[in-house]
Amino acid sequence: MKTYRQSPPLRRLVRWSAGTRPLVKLYRLIQEPLDRIVYRLTRGRATVSSWLSGIEISMLTTTGARTGRPRTLPVLALPDGDDVILIASNFGRPRHPCWYHNLRAYPHATVITAGRSRDFVVRELSGADRDRCYARAEEIFPPFTQYPRWAGTRQIPVLRLHPTGTRSGAPAGTPS
Repeated sequence: MKTYRQSPPLRRLVRWSAGTRPLVKLYRLIQEPLDRIVYRLTRGRATVSSWLSGIEISMLTTTGARTGRPRTLPVLALPDGDDVILIASNFGRPRHPCWYHNLRAYPHATVITAGRSRDFVVRELSGADRDRCYARAEEIFPPFTQYPRWAGTRQIPVLRLHPTGTRSGAPAGTPS
């Protein structure tokens, strides 16, 4: 995955803009619905966010903490060897994203990236490993430098997803 500095100017502008308060409010409203539509239309190969930013957006399926039902949404999933790193920034809001609570309750997830579905077991990082992964995320997506200030007293969680097995082929289902 290209770092911010390695990306073309337009994609750098899109990534940078997600760290400005006026545009982050807009992105919070439109990103997920638009990503879902394009994801369905491209049969799991792309999202609007991936086209505009040059960052691979994955579909994360968790089990609802309260409902026990599957929940699928687009996330920025950073590869780290065979593992995947998730940053629970929630655009710098003071509360954790819902998917974070789902993964705390049920630490298993499915991630679909570029049409490839894989199952993972999840653990939250702390200390030097958390800091290293967060710093890497900042290199790829600069708004991660802004979000901790906006989140107030909340420390943004960093999660490592370790593969439990691999399933390949077409995306499993559609986002819910």
